[in-house]
Amino acid sequence: MRALSLALFLLATPASADCVVLLHGLARSEASLMPMAQALEGAGFRTVNQPYPSTSAPIPDLAGFVDEGIAECALAPGEKVHFVTHSMGGILVRVLLADHRPADLGRVVMLAPPNQGSELVDALGTIPVFDWVNGPAGQQLGTGEASVPRALPHPDYPLGIIAGNQSLNPVYSSLIPGPDDGKVSVASTMVDGMTAHLTLPATHTFLMMNPLAMRQTILFLREGRFDASLTYAQAVEALILQD
Repeated sequence: MRALSLALFLLATPASADCVVLLHGLARSEASLMPMAQALEGAGFRTVNQPYPSTSAPIPDLAGFVDEGIAECALAPGEKVHFVTHSMGGILVRVLLADHRPADLGRVVMLAPPNQGSELVDALGTIPVFDWVNGPAGQQLGTGEASVPRALPHPDYPLGIIAGNQSLNPVYSSLIPGPDDGKVSVASTMVDGMTAHLTLPATHTFLMMNPLAMRQTILFLREGRFDASLTYAQAVEALILQD
């Protein structure tokens, strides 16, 4: 009976696991990262899908919400906090980690981050409706003197970046030099100091829901690397089996 009670206790007690803070992009919500959060949980991570009012404040103010996500993780001794971000969410993490870094920092995966600023913001930022849709943070994502991403120090932590090279908006893509995902150029996602970079056939809007992106994210958080040979079918199978 004592052995049975112990077994039931162990089954009811969640195992210790690293925590992943997820941060969505500009003018999006945490709902956009729910599939990614579910994939991470299936792979054994705890997750905090951190919301923040992306269109209501400048980027430095929004970075404070990253701290809220870290606190929500409530790490136990030996656990690490990782980050998975989409678009502007990656810039918020860079802002926070430039100021102070958690002692238990793990790895960071950024999906389609405008690390060099966005040429699309340069082209459309003067249109009045741009401010109405994107708020003050949107104006800080350009490539000029007001660019927050270009003013940040280079990352010196394990950082994997996944870019997309397919677009749903040919008009936007015509304003962006080189391969792009409809919002951000592949070149703009890169930054000195990154550990690994991978480009997938995906769009900016749906990159975080792509099975390949999900599986590659899990691989980087576990091992600090991407696998360029991984196929779409293999990614789907791995997510189903959750190995």
